Amino acid sequence: DDCAVLRYSTDSDDTRRVLVTTDMLMEGIHFDLTYTPLKHLGYKAAVVNFSDVYAMNGTPRQLLVSVAVGRRFKIEHLDELYSGLRLACERYGVDLVGGDTTTSLTGLALSLTCVGEADADSIAYRSGAHATDLICVSGNLGAAYMGLQLMERERRIFESQQAVPETAAQPDFAGREYLIERLLKPEARRDIIGRLREAGLRPTAMMDISDGLSSEVMHLCKQSHTGCRLYEERIPVDYQTAVAAEEFNFNVYTAALNGGEDYELLF
Repeated sequence: DDCAVLRYSTDSDDTRRVLVTTDMLMEGIHFDLTYTPLKHLGYKAAVVNFSDVYAMNGTPRQLLVSVAVGRRFKIEHLDELYSGLRLACERYGVDLVGGDTTTSLTGLALSLTCVGEADADSIAYRSGAHATDLICVSGNLGAAYMGLQLMERERRIFESQQAVPETAAQPDFAGREYLIERLLKPEARRDIIGRLREAGLRPTAMMDISDGLSSEVMHLCKQSHTGCRLYEERIPVDYQTAVAAEEFNFNVYTAALNGGEDYELLF
C-alpha cells in the first residue's frame, strides 16, 4: 500500500491508526537541477509524501526530512530548499518535526518520512476493489510527463548553446505553464478526500498515480484479485498535454497511461 498502517493501542475500542510513508529523491534520477528550482524541489518532495497519506484516505500530520548535500551547495541553497518544504507544510497543515543532514559525494539526496492518521474503518487499501466497481481518477493525466519532455528538450538546447554563449536564447514556455507546473510543483488531492468525506463515501480501493495509470491500476487489480477495463476515450487529458504530445509526435494516451508523476488519486 501507499503507507504502513500501525496500531499502538491495545484497547479494544481504539479506532485510530497511524500511517507512515517514506520516499527518497536522488539527483540525476528523480530530478535535474538544471531546470528544477530548489524551492520547487522542496515543495514537491513534501507534497508527494502527503499524497501517499491521502491515498490511504488519511490525514498527514508530521514530516521528517533528511538531506545529503555536496560541497557545491551553499547555505543559501539549503534555505531555498527548506523554504519550499515549509511552504508545503504550511499549506497542508503538516508539522516539520525533524530530520538529519549529512555530506554527499554524489549529488543532492533527499529522504522524507511522513506520519499521518486515520480512523481504522475509513482507511482505503489497494485490496478492496470488486467486480463492477467504477474506476475513477481525480484529474487529468500525462501532463507531468509532457512537461518533462519539454524541459528535457530545452535542457539539451541550452547545453548545445554553451559552446557559443552569445547565441543562447531563452526558452519560451508561453501556453505550456500548466505542463511545467504539473512537473515541478504538483499538488496532493486533499480536496478530493474532503469531498469524499463530506459525501460519506469511502472508496473500496485507492492509491495515487506516481508511476502511471497502467501500472497503478494493475496494482489495484492484483491486490484485489480482479480484472479491469479501461476505455481510451474516457481517460482525461488536458488540452496543453494533447498539443504537446502532437508536437513531440507522441501518443497522448501513452503519456497518460505510462508517464507517471501526476499524483492524481485512482480509486
